[in-house]
Formats: sequence, structure tokens, C-alpha cells
Amino acid sequence: MSELWPQAIAAPRLRLFACCVLLLASCAVPARADDAIVDVHALPRVEGAVEDTSRPDRYRVVYRLPMPVAATNAATQQALSADGWVRYIRPLEERNPTLNYKKGKQGLTVYFTGSGGRADQSDVTYSPQRIYANLPFPEGATDIVFDETRPYLSCAAPMTVDAARAYFANEMTSLGWQPLTAETAARWPNADLSETAPNGVRAFFGHDDSDGYRRQSPVMVSLTRRDDGKTNVEIRIAPFALPAQIEAGDDRAGLPMPKPTKWSQSLGSATSPSRQAKGAVIAELPAVLAFYTRELPARGWRIDAAGAGTSDEATFKITSAEETGTLKLSRKYDLTMVELSVRATEAALAARAKAKKDADDRFMADAAAMAKQVIAADEVRRASQAATLSDAPLKTRADNPAPIPLPETAEAVQFDGSQGRLEFKSSSTVKALTGFYRAALKPAGWQEAPTVIDNPTMARLQFSAKGKSVAFTIMQMGPKVNVTADGSGLLAAAKPAAGAKAAAQPAADAAPLEADPDAALPVPKQRSASSTSKSKAPGMDTPLRLELEASVPAEMSAVMAFYRTELTKLGWRETSDGAQQGPDRARLAFASPQGPAVLTLGRAKGETSVHLVQKNADAAAKADILPKPGQAKLMLGNVGETDAVLTINRQSIRIAAGTGSPKTPKGPLLDLLPGKYRYEVKIASRAPVTETIELGAGDVWGLMVGPTGQALSLPLY
Repeated sequence: MSELWPQAIAAPRLRLFACCVLLLASCAVPARADDAIVDVHALPRVEGAVEDTSRPDRYRVVYRLPMPVAATNAATQQALSADGWVRYIRPLEERNPTLNYKKGKQGLTVYFTGSGGRADQSDVTYSPQRIYANLPFPEGATDIVFDETRPYLSCAAPMTVDAARAYFANEMTSLGWQPLTAETAARWPNADLSETAPNGVRAFFGHDDSDGYRRQSPVMVSLTRRDDGKTNVEIRIAPFALPAQIEAGDDRAGLPMPKPTKWSQSLGSATSPSRQAKGAVIAELPAVLAFYTRELPARGWRIDAAGAGTSDEATFKITSAEETGTLKLSRKYDLTMVELSVRATEAALAARAKAKKDADDRFMADAAAMAKQVIAADEVRRASQAATLSDAPLKTRADNPAPIPLPETAEAVQFDGSQGRLEFKSSSTVKALTGFYRAALKPAGWQEAPTVIDNPTMARLQFSAKGKSVAFTIMQMGPKVNVTADGSGLLAAAKPAAGAKAAAQPAADAAPLEADPDAALPVPKQRSASSTSKSKAPGMDTPLRLELEASVPAEMSAVMAFYRTELTKLGWRETSDGAQQGPDRARLAFASPQGPAVLTLGRAKGETSVHLVQKNADAAAKADILPKPGQAKLMLGNVGETDAVLTINRQSIRIAAGTGSPKTPKGPLLDLLPGKYRYEVKIASRAPVTETIELGAGDVWGLMVGPTGQALSLPLY
């Protein structure tokens, strides 16, 4: 090693701070100075840029320019390059529109979006990027591919191999890397420092965790001569430091995938006619091949002879009892690319189809047999229960709240004249009840229309007279017969039955509503149902939004009076912002100490529904999601393993895989006017998914894209 690069000289190591995940700007504890994190507010901007100060953020800056995105992109690149920032591309992200830059030990990401739905305006976002594995960029280098999370760099340096050797000997040591020797490499049993590079030179460096710096895997630096006088540079983890035996990770589409992977995806499932698993494995090709040579036979696969290939590429045919396919392994950057594709044979597909048909036939046969048993048992039960019912002719009941006759055996009568609905139970048979209504309604001018349901256990009757109609459903249910009637012929004011208490009581006669002392938001003890939910920003304990839903068996006026009293006790002040009030629905707006709140009341099925939402403006501001006045905001996330592109309001936003997870909790934010929006989500190799979302003024919604492209919308604020 020392003979190859005699120019290597010792230099003091730079003292770096411990690496930590960048927190949301709303963190309450001030961040200490960190010279590895760039001050994005001091970076150069294109002339005419206007900073968006509505969301102050120490670790991010957004500014707007009066020019299209393409022009803004070119001008921003020129400004950053003039300031010494060098652009690079991450491995496997050649098509990612986000720009990545490095200057010394500081990193920067830049992305562009349309602004306000206008083609002549664009927004630029600067965000710091921590460099976890620092490597030197030769001045004037081109085609730079760099991974800041692990030591990898490839580029074309405008210098000879000898000059490049001297450059890296000096720069690597200045960054804390030291040439490996036989003694320092002894911890890796398979270390071979004598390996040379064809048409060039090769050297090995190590970087331990002493002096406060994060330990790095040892790297291999390869410098190769080019015909144009330049030098190809590749710095990657030394092969002997990578695992020789790879463990199995999670299956993809029911197919084995090793770990660790930089990226993976799949199509289909274990039962699909065809399926595919792809991945980029951080390992050497022989180790990946050894993994599949072990895993595939263990799962019943046979690996046939490989097709024509090279040391960096190989293709194998694989077969099992039901499927055939190919295993392709290739090298890209410092990764082994895996593509495993299989398809069921025609015989297997036919056998699967037959097995499914046989299973379906057995299920239907079993279901039919079971249904016959149930029906037979039900007939016996109904016959037994019918024996207790009376076939005797019926007389009209005297106390009747409905505008049509009631039989004398009617029980539990419920009549709603406003809805035109009548329900009751009877100890008479279906035959006796149908006979009663035919005999009682025809003399009054009602004409019957024939129906197809008329048997001893169930009947459907339909009558009409003078433009009005009534329909009856009469069904034996256990030891009683249920009667339900509805139609315009029943629309009338309800008359209380003689001797019975009226269903509706004046509010003054009802028991006063009492507040539940254990509830997070006020709710009466006399409720029939209630639920409370809350939403929080990642890393915050204070809820952004509290929501209560309840149903109270009391008049709406009583419930409204309850909330006005209880909310006033909490220091809430009623406002006129969007307030509405009607006989069956009311909306009241409040200003609470935490933020705006809305109470919505409604009437349904004799109860008052309650929907109370309280927002915490301070928490939303700390989380950097507080919408502008009169506007709404949309936070985007992606829990899938593949980047997604969301198009809404004529804007297309790429959402990186994993956005919204604990590691990257803060996704892109969109400011939108209130309204209903149609959006489309596109994931590679999948059909676009189109949905709609409605946003209100002051609302913040989260839109989380799943692995299939379907998006889940949730209210955040």
C-alpha cells in the first residue's frame, strides 16, 4: 500500500459532530451549532426571489420566482455552482428531479414546484443534507455519482492517474481516512491489499470511530486511465468488508430477497400467474448468487445452467413443479441488481383453475345443503311459532295515532307522521293482518296493486287513493308478526294514543343535561353513543385537533343550550364565522383558548347528533402546517417502497418512498384554496389511481399514498 501511494501524508483529522436525524423545525429545544449542516438562509438565490416567510423554518427555506420551473431550475444551478456547490446524483436515482449538492462536508437538496397553479411562477426549496460518509470530489470532475449515506463515489477526474493518485492520497487523509496496512486490515480475515486495478492503480483506506467521528467501512479506491487523458474514479466499500454469506430478508411477491438492500420492489403475489421481484443488494455478485443457490432449492426450485454472461452479469433458468422463470444478476455501481421473474406453467394454471372450480363447487354445494337445513329448520320453527298466533278476524283499534286503521292486536306502535312511517308488532297471523287491511282500506277508496310476495309468513301490500300511496310489509318474526308501512298516505301530524304519554316532551319538562366530568370535550352523560379522536404531528405530544362525535336522546335546543353553557365555562367565545341554524341542523363557531372550533348539531331518528372539532393553532404553527388565512393545506406522504407522483390542481409532486415514516416524518406541503379537488396518483408499473378530496378554509389534511397507489386522507388540523 505504501509503495503504491508514497505521497500519502498524515494530516490532522477533522473533528465532526455526531450524526443525528434532522428534526422538524417545530422542535422546542434550540439546536446547537453544527458546521456539518448548511445555513440554507445564507445560500445564493436567483435575482427576483421572494422568500415565503409564512412558515419560518431554521432548516428549510422556500422562495418564489416569477419564471417557469425549467428556467428557475437552470438559473438556480448556475447560482449554486458559482458559489462552489458541486452537483451529484445518487446511485439508482438518475431520473429523480431533486437536485443534490455537496460543498466540503455540507450537503444540500433542492427541489422545484409550480406555484399557485401558474405556469409562469415556481417555488424553490433548499433543505440541508447531512453527509454521513464524506469523500473528496476532484475539481472539475464530471458524471459524479455519490451516496452520502455510505462511502461510494464514481466520477471522471480531469487529471492523469498519477495526479489523481496524489490528489486522493492527500484529500482522503485530510478527511480522516488512513491507508490500510496489513496490521490495520487484520480484522477482516479475507482482506487482500495486493489487488490491483487493470490499466490503473488501487488502494485501500479505513476510517474508524475515534476522534468523535462515525466509523466507516474500509473503502477501495480504483483509478483507471481513459483514452481522453482523464481518469475514471471509483471509491466503494472494500469487497472483503462486505458480508460473504447473506441472510434472507422479507419475501417479495412470495420470492426470496436477500438483505441488506438499497431498493426493492415486486409485482404480483405468491398465487399470481406471473410474479417478479427486483432489488439492489449491497453485496458482491458471488455472495448474492450463493444466497439464491441456497434459498431456491430449499423452496423446491431447481437452478439450471447459466446462460452466456460475464463476471459482472449472469442469467440462470429456474424451474419448480409449477413454475418456470429466470434469475438475472448484474452489477451497477457498487450494488448487485437482482431480477427474479417466474410464471406458472400452462398445466399448473389449468390445475389451479380446476382446483379453484372444485373448491367453489364444494363451497356452493355445502352452502346449498346448509341453506336447505336452515330453511327446513326455520319452517319447523315458524310452524311452531305460528301455532301461537291468532287467525281470528281483527277489529279496528280505537286509540290510533296514524291516519289509517290499526288492528286491535297492534303492540309497540311507532308512528312518524313527518316521515310517513308506521311500525308495530302483532300476535295475529300474517293472513289475519293482510285480511284486516284489505277489508279496512278498500271501503275507504284505497285500491290494491298486486305484488309477488303473499305467503303465510310474509306479505307485501300496496294501496293507492287520490294521489297518495301506502305500502305494507308484514313478516312473521319469531312469536310475533312485524308490520311496517310507509308512503305519502301516512304523512300527517302524529296523534298521541289515548292514555299514552306523547313521544315528544317540551324542553322544559325534560331532565336537564349533565356534563360527563371525565370527557376530553364536553358531552352529556345522557348520551346513547360517543367517540373522541385526536391527531398529532410526528414527534409532538400536543394534539393538533380534537374531535368528538356523539348522539344524545334530547331535543336539539336542549343540546345547543348545554354546549353554549359548558363551552363558555371553558373560556370559549361564540363567533359568527359561518354560523348557521335551522330546525334540523345547526352550526356554531367558537374561538377557544387553543384555536378555532366548530359545533355541528343535527336531528335524526329522534336523537340529536353532535360533531365538535377543536383545533390547536399553536401546535399547528410549531409543526409548520398552519394554513394561511382563507386557505387549506395538504400534507403528502408515501408509505410504499416506490416513489409516487401526485397530480392535483395542475401541479405534479414527486413523493419519495418512505415519506411520512418516523425517519422522514415531514412530507411535501401544498397550499390550496378551499374546494373539491380531483387528484391522480401514479406509481411506476401501476395504473394511475384517481380520487377526490374536499378541503375547507383553515383545514389541513394528510394524504398518505399506499403501496398500490391508493391514498388515505385524514384530517390533521
